[in-house]
Amino acid sequence: MSLQPGLRHSQSILVEERLTVPAVSQAFTGFSDMPPVFATAFLVGFVEWTCIEALRPHLSASQKTVGVHVDLSHSAATPVGMTVTAEVELTEVEGSRLRFKVKCRDDKDVVCEGHHDRYIVETDRFLARLDRKRAASA
Repeated sequence: MSLQPGLRHSQSILVEERLTVPAVSQAFTGFSDMPPVFATAFLVGFVEWTCIEALRPHLSASQKTVGVHVDLSHSAATPVGMTVTAEVELTEVEGSRLRFKVKCRDDKDVVCEGHHDRYIVETDRFLARLDRKRAASA
């Protein structure tokens, strides 16, 4: 595996209505009357996606990563029409555990800082564990 601390990746996303807090109400109705700004739920997903893309070239076809810990601020609101850029840096590799330092900016402010942890999993084994869990609860 070629993963070493120092790996960096960034990507940007345009904040559209579908990424705002009211859009979260499709799953959780309490968000329907909230301000139309970039939702924390989607910000977390965007950070995870950025980490996934950073790792993609370094994993085998049988491997994926899963998020296991998120420690992120969301310190400034981003309105529709602005772009948010996530910058991630792999800071720790301990076996299958990976830790990223995260910073996100919109067109004006730093909007997010913190850390995100992921684990490398063998996809077939991971899915088999899910099948066993599902069968045990049936």
